[in-house]
Amino acid sequence: MINAIRVFVATVLLWSSTVLLWAQTDLPDYAEWQNLAERANAAVEAGRASDAAFEALRTQLVDWRDTFDQARGTNTNAIEIVSAQLDALGPEPEGGEPAEIATQRQSLNASLSVLRAPVQTAEVAYTEADGLIGGIDSILRARQSEALLQRGAVPLNPANWPEATRDSLGSLRNTMNEVTSAWGNDNQFAEFQNNLPEVLFLLVLAFLLLARGRDWFVNLAQSIQVGSATLGRWLAASAVSLGQIFVPLAGLWALIAAVQATGLVGLRGDVILSNLLWAGFLFLGSIWLGAQVFPRSLAVDPIVSLPLEQRGTGRFFASALGAVLAIEVLIGAIAGYDAWSDVTKAVIYFPIFVLLGVIFWRLAHLLRQHRIDREDVSYGDRLIALMGSVLFAVAIAGVAMAAIGYFNGALRLMIPTIITLQVLAVVLVLQRVVMAVFSLAAGSAEDAKNSLIPVLIGVGLVVASLPILAMVWGARSADLLEVWISLRKGIQIGETQLSATDFFSFLLIFFAGFMLTRLLQGAMKNTILPRTRMDIGGQNAVVSGLGYIGIFIAALVAINTTGLDLSSIALVAGALSVGIGFGLQNVVSNFVSGIILLIERPVSEGDWIEVNGNMGYVRNISVRSTRIETFDRTDVIVPNADLVSGTVTNFTRGNTVGRVIVPVGVAYGTDPRRIEEILLEIAKAHPMVLPHPAPAVVFQGFGASSLDFEIRAILRDVNWKLTVKSEMNYEIAKRFMDEGIEIPFAQTDIWLRNPEALRPNENTKPSAPKDDKEEPST
Repeated sequence: MINAIRVFVATVLLWSSTVLLWAQTDLPDYAEWQNLAERANAAVEAGRASDAAFEALRTQLVDWRDTFDQARGTNTNAIEIVSAQLDALGPEPEGGEPAEIATQRQSLNASLSVLRAPVQTAEVAYTEADGLIGGIDSILRARQSEALLQRGAVPLNPANWPEATRDSLGSLRNTMNEVTSAWGNDNQFAEFQNNLPEVLFLLVLAFLLLARGRDWFVNLAQSIQVGSATLGRWLAASAVSLGQIFVPLAGLWALIAAVQATGLVGLRGDVILSNLLWAGFLFLGSIWLGAQVFPRSLAVDPIVSLPLEQRGTGRFFASALGAVLAIEVLIGAIAGYDAWSDVTKAVIYFPIFVLLGVIFWRLAHLLRQHRIDREDVSYGDRLIALMGSVLFAVAIAGVAMAAIGYFNGALRLMIPTIITLQVLAVVLVLQRVVMAVFSLAAGSAEDAKNSLIPVLIGVGLVVASLPILAMVWGARSADLLEVWISLRKGIQIGETQLSATDFFSFLLIFFAGFMLTRLLQGAMKNTILPRTRMDIGGQNAVVSGLGYIGIFIAALVAINTTGLDLSSIALVAGALSVGIGFGLQNVVSNFVSGIILLIERPVSEGDWIEVNGNMGYVRNISVRSTRIETFDRTDVIVPNADLVSGTVTNFTRGNTVGRVIVPVGVAYGTDPRRIEEILLEIAKAHPMVLPHPAPAVVFQGFGASSLDFEIRAILRDVNWKLTVKSEMNYEIAKRFMDEGIEIPFAQTDIWLRNPEALRPNENTKPSAPKDDKEEPST
């Protein structure tokens, strides 16, 4: 009875705390949401609202979706606690369970249902909001596609020219009328007179910066590179060359300020002036990019490999692209303010499209010459050639679309192409800057090319440019936001949620741990271990083992920090490991053998070994294999398993002391004792021979044509074995010559059994001469 009362009290308390926790939670206003959802459903079904109205409605839906997303995390801790309690109780037995346990299980299930109710409600609302957002995006994308494929007025039709002339001249006339009206206004004219000193100062400053500013920095950049074309000078010249953009841009700003200070600018003038600075930046930036892609100096390695005169052509067309882009910005501003008709836009823009087509055609020709002029065609060369082919297609397609009336399609094709070329040029220049900086930091351009870090930074630059290129080609910021939300949300694998943020966090943390491990390895190898008494092989083993341990710890820290739950995929990984194990058993065996080699160190780097008939020096012991450099200067890659399980001869294990054997043969009749004395003198006199144990001469036996002796001596360093043997042979030859001792050589006597058979028979008559004509052989 007492236990039942305790269970009842605990159940009431748990239920009350659950309800109180739910009541205290800030839940969304679902009534307000239902009103918005009904309006959004009606708008999506009708599909008649304007783009601006749909964008405003979409913004509200995104805010609500974010609210519901946060609400899906309501009562997370409480749900985990109650679920853990239910797990502790275990599954309900088939034969029943005590009343106390059954009551507690029922109470926990009821609490869990109450806690999950707001989460499920938020999940349903989130799904509805997400579906409405998707519907609005579909409508806007369909409208955008329809506008691109909509055919309008044909600019080549003379009937459309009067309207275009009237609208364009009307904008010009209205702009001039605004200035004339302001000049005739007494108040505005008085303001002009009061600001005249400021206007004159700004005009002089603008003229000076626009006329001479760019030349100053061009000459300064060229003077930096005079003398030697080093990476440091190139970086300094590139940094200084940015003044070619910003100094003239400052002059343009002074000009705009001077015009505005006159007080004579009307509404249309303000529209032009507000866009003039951006247009000037596009033009000056194009000139700078052209100089970087097609450099003036032969000492600078160009991005596009062309002769010097063709580089000048490339710079000219790059500047022309910037000029066209600046003009398009100004014309677009005026057209938008005066609400030009589609006919006027088609006629006014057609010459611009034709000019762009010519520029694209010529640039494509230059880019395709890059591949022709180079013998070694790399991936970058193929990419540049591909860009040339694309420019050919854009030049033809853009002009053709504009000529037959597809103005929006031509505009959305040719202008984004210019910006794409500029973005790609910026990425290439930044990649070159990164490579130059890393080369200076590493002290070697070759090390920088073989390093992974500049490549990763280059890939990062390309990835960072993708959103910009997407928006250039018509993607909405809302579309990019949806992509980012999808990446953050990730994919569900079992009970594990894998998102892009978790993945990049893992990479960042692992990379930081990897770099820290490399720094620690460098410090151990270059600073700490050389001051110990450990041999070179042991030092290399410690450094390699530290690298393996550091990488393993970095992976564990990255997994734990990012919160990746690998328990749900452990079963799948275990099943895969069985199949992979059979296929990779040799790789695993070599890996384990590599660990054994690093721990036991039967073979170390620098040892002279012989394995499987291959003799040479150990140059590197990696995880899978060992590299041996033979005496022929060839590399032999030996699996680590062969070094552990096979027979290995290590000539320098522990020390470099080793024995040399020099065979000597003398002629029969020579005094053997005298030979022994001479050979001992030669052996003892050599500086590489150790006195203890003393060298010895062995009389091996009686050969076929010589008395055979051997010099056996212990050397200080067995690596000099061949050199010592050669020097001893030289000395033996010299001493034997001085002593008159004969060195035998092999001789062969030939006995003829019937020598008379070789003599011609004197009684035999000579045979008749043969005909000069030979019989054909059969």
